Amino acid sequence: MYFILNYNQNINGDLMKNNNRLYIIISLILLIFSFIIFKLYTIQIKDKFYYKKRLEKSLITKIYSEDVPRGRIYDRNYNLLVDNVGVRSIVFKRISNTTTKDILKNIDILKNNIDIDSSSVKEYDLREYYYLLNSKEIDGRINNKEKMSYKKREITSNEYYNLKLKKITNEELSKVDKDKAYLYYLFNKGYYYEEKTIKNNISEKEYAFIIENKDKLKGIDVKLKWERKYLYGNTFRIMLGNITSSSSGLLKEEKDYYLKKGYSLNDRVGVSYLEKQYEYLLKGKKTIYKLNKDNSYSIIKEGVRGNDIVLTIDINLQKEVENILKEEVINAKENDLNTNYYDGSSVIITKPDTGEILAFSSIYLLYDKDNYRLYDNSQSLVNNPVTPGSIVKGASMSVGYKTNTISIGTKMLDECIKLKGAPLKCSWSSNLGILDDSSAIMYSSNSYQYKIALSIYDKNKENSFNIYRDMFNQYGLGVKSQIDLPNESLGNKGIKTDKGLLLDYSIGQYDTYTPVQIASYISTIASSGNRYKLHFLKEIRNPSTNNEIGAIKKTIKPVLINKVNLDDNYIQRIRYSFTRVMTSLGYGYMGDNINPAGKTGTAQSFKDIDGDGNIDVETLSKAFVGYAPSDNPKFALVVLSPNVRYSKNSKYTSPVNFKISKRVSNKVFEILK
Repeated sequence: MYFILNYNQNINGDLMKNNNRLYIIISLILLIFSFIIFKLYTIQIKDKFYYKKRLEKSLITKIYSEDVPRGRIYDRNYNLLVDNVGVRSIVFKRISNTTTKDILKNIDILKNNIDIDSSSVKEYDLREYYYLLNSKEIDGRINNKEKMSYKKREITSNEYYNLKLKKITNEELSKVDKDKAYLYYLFNKGYYYEEKTIKNNISEKEYAFIIENKDKLKGIDVKLKWERKYLYGNTFRIMLGNITSSSSGLLKEEKDYYLKKGYSLNDRVGVSYLEKQYEYLLKGKKTIYKLNKDNSYSIIKEGVRGNDIVLTIDINLQKEVENILKEEVINAKENDLNTNYYDGSSVIITKPDTGEILAFSSIYLLYDKDNYRLYDNSQSLVNNPVTPGSIVKGASMSVGYKTNTISIGTKMLDECIKLKGAPLKCSWSSNLGILDDSSAIMYSSNSYQYKIALSIYDKNKENSFNIYRDMFNQYGLGVKSQIDLPNESLGNKGIKTDKGLLLDYSIGQYDTYTPVQIASYISTIASSGNRYKLHFLKEIRNPSTNNEIGAIKKTIKPVLINKVNLDDNYIQRIRYSFTRVMTSLGYGYMGDNINPAGKTGTAQSFKDIDGDGNIDVETLSKAFVGYAPSDNPKFALVVLSPNVRYSKNSKYTSPVNFKISKRVSNKVFEILK
């Protein structure tokens, strides 16, 4: 009886559980159907017109215009530096069913009706064109062994093709029409379906011919393309940068990057320096067309020229600086003694309280056998480190103050230092006597810096280099300046940490720094320990519809990177010492400027004269850093002249660095006053 009752209870319990599951499933189904009905109501009735518009929009075929003018570039005084000029060009774009026969027909017509400059055609292009016309004959020159190598995949299809090209004789090549071969190359270079530029700057006659014969020229058209126009010629030309040519479009190595950003294969982009740095501002927005059902076009959105940018550069000052450099570099090379390995000088001028760059130039000599010519080497200012020498003693003295090794007024005897197993380390003169901290900078005492470094090394051997580098970094030495240019170098940092090398470091003879880092250093001293980011961009302007500059969109404010972690009285002591330098070793370096401050530097340097990667000769390099007026600096200056003296020849040192500094300082004073 108990079993029967228990059995019935179990059955009833299972039935209840099954019923509960069924109710849950039915409820879920009802909820799902309710949600579907609600969504159908929303889409088909409530939001019908909204979704209809979205569908129509998604079905629109958009066509983008081919070329839009880039933004203009101005200097700080709104002198136009870079503009756009329209250039009529013959272009070719492969359309459906375009055959090689069509291309050859185009070539024959163009050859006889437009001027072709085929001077740059390469031998490989000639071989390709000859093979195209005589492929069966050339294929017959391939022997069985070569055919078997290809069939067995011992050589690639590309190698097999090049093997065929090599079967063409020089005599056969001499008979190839170079103009046609060059045209064939232009029709096929780059990406298969991208637009190719066949010729830029076409004449009125050539333009008219293409328009009249478009029906005979498959895929050929005439377009207005935009080229950059440089109103100041080669002045500041390198740093303005370049864009891809109208015939190349995106660079292959950066294709994926730009395609992800919405660029087309034939779009032109900035590839160097400021054009590349500010590509996102200078690039225009293309006109967007809607392709209608009748194959006509309607404008959806009008194209816009890129933003204009205003630079911090004063182009008139820049031009004067470049001219001074060219004159003095040539004069030193041709007329000064002992300049065997001197090959150029550099200048950077900044506004220390904002980080703005007013002038930026490096003029060097390029050797061609026994002759040389001048060239703009301004890119070296961001990626070619130099040995600074004594100009860094402001930072070195800061280490002494920060570690309490010295204080204001601490006196030391200037004397040679002897380390075990090393030659004597001395100052430039043996008659400097007893010096305090300010006089040590004034007379550029090496001994004073050596004694500070020895004390720090003895107290904290393992961390001594870090102590120095931390302070130097705060001034901008040994760290990136954050300048708004691509590919800035960090300089070279020594690996060894010997005591003698720390002494060398303290006088600027170990780690090397880029010129922009040195500019950051002197600007930081000039601004009482405030290190501002160096920059070229001053303003962003909206594109205008006429020749006037557009309305201001954004003004670039100074960016304070850091303040030197040193009591202000010590920083002011260094600044005071820099003014005293200008009454002694630095006298005349800043020309007629009133109340200048600065520091000279001479560094032992080395040069690889045969390009084998090994140091061949020891040289001396000259440097100067300064600012004026010292109480309220309007500008800071860096002048660098590496390898001005070949040490083993004589003691004479070319005054080229002094001459450049004096002339440039006077020109700044004249232009900026």
